[in-house]
Amino acid sequence: MPAKMPQIARRGLLLVLSSPSGAGKTTLSRALLAGDPGIELSVSVTTRKPRPGEVDGKDYFFVDEKKFQRMVEKGELLEWARVFQHCYGTPRGAVEKALAEGRDVLFDIDWQGAQQLAEKMAGDLVRVFILPPSGKVLESRLETRAQDPPEVVAKRMAAAAAEISHWAEYEYVIVNADLLSSIAGLKSILAAERLKRDRLLGLSAFVRSITRSL
Repeated sequence: MPAKMPQIARRGLLLVLSSPSGAGKTTLSRALLAGDPGIELSVSVTTRKPRPGEVDGKDYFFVDEKKFQRMVEKGELLEWARVFQHCYGTPRGAVEKALAEGRDVLFDIDWQGAQQLAEKMAGDLVRVFILPPSGKVLESRLETRAQDPPEVVAKRMAAAAAEISHWAEYEYVIVNADLLSSIAGLKSILAAERLKRDRLLGLSAFVRSITRSL
């Protein structure tokens, strides 16, 4: 019978996925969350209106501009940015609590938010940039998503090059040509980062317990 895996206390990590719109980061996020109970989604605050099927408190916290600005002024957001005339931000309290309890937090945010997190919590951060296999595939995905009008699709395509230019700021890059392969790659990244020595807070005590028994 194999030995039981010991439980070693671990600090959580912040897993950031960024990409131009349509590259697949939301699909990858959902797949990872569905298959791994050890990671949870950071629910962002936004000033935009809900899309069909979105639920307040689950997909986003939907607030008006005044409330969002009050949260910024009070330091209640770890990061925030204005994207396509709307504001998005990450509530601080829930994230800090999850890390202290050894739970991982997934972020579906852009490069601006990733930069702000890097300034405040660099040691906890793992950044993954998702690239489309080609510009034509990216445009096709935006058109078939059928959630945005043509003029919004055009704006997102125009912004894609600027967003992609930040890929080198990320520790990992996944080219999302095949969904199953991309999910497997993302899981591998998370598994490796969870085993980093600096995150295993209980490792020194565990090693001492072994050496005492020798």
